[in-house]
Amino acid sequence: MPGGSLLPFSSVSPLGSVGVGGLGPGCSQGGGVSGPGLLSSGTAGRKLSGFRLTEKFVLLLVFSGFITLCFGAIFFLPDSSKLLSGVFFQQSPPPHRPSMGGQEELEFGGRLARIREEHERALREAKDTLNRPPEDIKGDIERDKERLLAQGKVTAGGRLPHRIFKQPVGVVSKEPSDPAIKQKRDKIKEMMKFSWDNYKRYAWGLNELKPIQKQGHSSNLFGNIQGATIVDALDTLYIMGMMEEFNDAKEWVEKNLEFNVNAEVSVFEVNIRFVGGLLSAYYISGEEVFRRKAVGLGEKLLPAFNTPTGIPWALLNIKSGIGRNWPWASGGSSILAEFGTLHLEFMHLSQVSGNPSFAEKVTNIRKVLNRLDKPQGLYPNYLNPSSGQWGQHHVSIGGLGDSFYEYLLKAWLMSDKVDEEAKKMYYESVQAIETHLIRKSSNGLTYIAEWKGGLLEHKMGHLTCFAGGMFALGADGAAEDKTGHHMELAAEIARTCHESYDRTTMKLGPEAFRFDGGVEAIATRQNEKYYILRPEVIETYMYMWRFTHDPKYRQWGWEAVQALEQYCRVEGGYSGVRDVYSSNPSYDDVQQSFFLAETLKYLYLLFSDDDLLPLEHWIFNSEAHPLPVISKSDRIQNGKLK
Repeated sequence: MPGGSLLPFSSVSPLGSVGVGGLGPGCSQGGGVSGPGLLSSGTAGRKLSGFRLTEKFVLLLVFSGFITLCFGAIFFLPDSSKLLSGVFFQQSPPPHRPSMGGQEELEFGGRLARIREEHERALREAKDTLNRPPEDIKGDIERDKERLLAQGKVTAGGRLPHRIFKQPVGVVSKEPSDPAIKQKRDKIKEMMKFSWDNYKRYAWGLNELKPIQKQGHSSNLFGNIQGATIVDALDTLYIMGMMEEFNDAKEWVEKNLEFNVNAEVSVFEVNIRFVGGLLSAYYISGEEVFRRKAVGLGEKLLPAFNTPTGIPWALLNIKSGIGRNWPWASGGSSILAEFGTLHLEFMHLSQVSGNPSFAEKVTNIRKVLNRLDKPQGLYPNYLNPSSGQWGQHHVSIGGLGDSFYEYLLKAWLMSDKVDEEAKKMYYESVQAIETHLIRKSSNGLTYIAEWKGGLLEHKMGHLTCFAGGMFALGADGAAEDKTGHHMELAAEIARTCHESYDRTTMKLGPEAFRFDGGVEAIATRQNEKYYILRPEVIETYMYMWRFTHDPKYRQWGWEAVQALEQYCRVEGGYSGVRDVYSSNPSYDDVQQSFFLAETLKYLYLLFSDDDLLPLEHWIFNSEAHPLPVISKSDRIQNGKLK
């Protein structure tokens, strides 16, 4: 399912451009400065040319402090004009000066001695700096940077804090022992290679592939940012052992992935696909380029939170920092599933950068939500970021709402079960959903309806089918007398969603299906009959297999593989279809990036042993990008994510 900032060190002008050599003689007349400590303009330029900008920056700070002391002595000491002539230019004192009292003379002499002492110290530091080897100066600069980074005051503007990479468990697994299962998993890997090779052949560097026309496709969700399929596929390539393809993708990311573009993007989509994909690729491979790119993009998204409430805009121009909401959203509101699906990635951005700002932004969203009354305990899909009030009272566990609930549960699990607030919000939400939205059809199919101002619409979207996996994942944390009930609910949702597939001609599920007018689990409207390679039903099969090992979930998953091969595979890749009830596919001609990120990954995991990305160590974001559980010890070491 889908305080102030510091200038980067490289923005400081070189010392040569401020005339350092000209400053030396001016101050040396009064301060006794001479010799090699300060150089003539030409010599200074030659001496300093070997230093990098950051090293020149340190020297500039030293000289600036020295100059400040000079001017402080001139303008702020008593009788400064006489001090200027008598001390700095070493002229004879005037013939007559009124005598000071003894105490006053002592105080004046003490001040003058302190000034001279400060001058001498500054000169010694300047001489020491100029005479030190460049590598020593660089070391000091790096240590200062580390200190600032550890305080969260600078991230992508400078070098990220050093982080010892320790690959989490379960990134690579052994082959399945059952030959039949191995054969099925190998087939899914071949599907991934076919998808990837065609993308690389016809749309390399663009966002997605049009497999019929054999050319690139770019959604306006990403603005001018390119490479969505590359970033989305990184972790899938790695866990499938496709290292040549992974290295090609890494090289493209390093050389070509750019965010300094004048483009309006969907904050939600860019977060789950690009930020999530880069973070996951970093965690499974340890390649620093992914951490650097993820944090840089995260910083680009921070202006989206510049609203009166801190609830972020849906759309953001990442160059200007100007945000807005979708024009169709109720009363200019932000969307629950969009601003509620940032928490996992932003907590990890703080974890890998040392910058607490990311975590603070998403934590504030919780504060706003907890201040609001929830109608019937439910969360409406629309929230105005200016007033902090709900918009239209429309509640859905499918589109517009889905991943908000998913992220409440996963935030608790990802925190090593420390985030009690998220746990409370999740289980209270499930109780309200069960009371007001979950219903049974006349033939016993459990479904989750939509709620509009108190009235139910007996429709369930394909997106809603993720909820079976969510209920299974959260069953163990429910109250002791509810654990079994949550698993039963998960199994019933999985069955209903399988029926929505099985009741079509293609054995692929429609975008939405209804339970009214005498029909059950069938799409009755033409604009709900399409399938765009979505993963949610297979996602639920994967979770149900992991928790029950009931072979029917692998059987249902294999049925989906066969249907994809028969109806969605074309010469140039995989395409969505417009009507799953037709025997002759009409293609939409888009190979969605989430097909590689989610659908194929969940199928591969369904036919893998449980030691590949084990659920006690990994949490999948809404785009199926695995992020590791942040253990209690890691949180303490980080010092900011308590």
